[in-house]
Amino acid sequence: MATLKDVAAKSGITVTTVSRVLNNRGYISDETRKKVYAAMKELNYQPNEIARSLSKQKSTTIGIIVPHIDHPYFASLIRYLEIEAAKNGYKIILCNSQGKFEKEIDYLEMFQSYRVAGIILCSSSVDIGKFVSLHIPVVSIERPVDVGTTSVECDNYQGGVLAAKHLIEHGCKYLIHFSGIENEKMPADDRCRGFLDVCEKENVLHKEVECKADNYVSMEYHSLIERVLKDNPLVDGIFASSDLIAAQVIQVARKMKISIPEELKIVGFDDVNIASLTSPTITTIHQPIKEMAHEAIQCLIKCTGHSVVPSKIQLPVSLVKRETT
Repeated sequence: MATLKDVAAKSGITVTTVSRVLNNRGYISDETRKKVYAAMKELNYQPNEIARSLSKQKSTTIGIIVPHIDHPYFASLIRYLEIEAAKNGYKIILCNSQGKFEKEIDYLEMFQSYRVAGIILCSSSVDIGKFVSLHIPVVSIERPVDVGTTSVECDNYQGGVLAAKHLIEHGCKYLIHFSGIENEKMPADDRCRGFLDVCEKENVLHKEVECKADNYVSMEYHSLIERVLKDNPLVDGIFASSDLIAAQVIQVARKMKISIPEELKIVGFDDVNIASLTSPTITTIHQPIKEMAHEAIQCLIKCTGHSVVPSKIQLPVSLVKRETT
């Protein structure tokens, strides 16, 4: 494996100058840069990012922890986080915790050893209090606000309001909301609060159905949905807390020969790609995932420059009408 000294020898330039080129310090002529890059390419030299971070006392790597990389919402979020990080000269280390506390702790400790510039946390199970003393900025996305630097969320309450109002305006008389995970507090719980407030104000029959942790981990809701529809034959409107759940409602309804939207209307949440790929396509609450990723990365960058950032950033949502209503 080629070393910095090998690059210097190959390009006929001192090790110090090669280091300045790699770290972009001081004036370097274009000719010198070309020689260094040509030598690096010929030798297949890859700079040691960890060593560079230690020597510069500054990292260009951001650690990200998500509970599911294959969930449509997190897949979309990861995409935009990587794009935004790259725009600003940062790379990401992506870790899939599968919702396991032990894995999240291991990842956080790995981030510490790698001297990452910051951490983006999209999982709810780990207590990051022990990492406060490390002085690594931590931005959470749609998770409870505890000791992180800042939290980025969408207006979940307004999303619940918009969903309930839309279903009622389209003639629904009995609404069911498939909400978050039972016994686990998350910002997304406010979707249910907005939904309930509208239903109670409009005096519309309604019910909340909390999902099990196993449903969330496996992303499998079919049996739960089928049981709920069988137990509540008069339901004519469903607000699902994710487009993933809404898509499975469509599948179960088709199996039970319930027509959509004639007999059952559905509103999802997130507005990820699955919402426009189902048949019928899903009316949903648009969560500004791209903008949330932008805010999260910008907060971390500002923190590395010792700028003050708000403790919470909340972005608006909107309703996107498609074929399920």
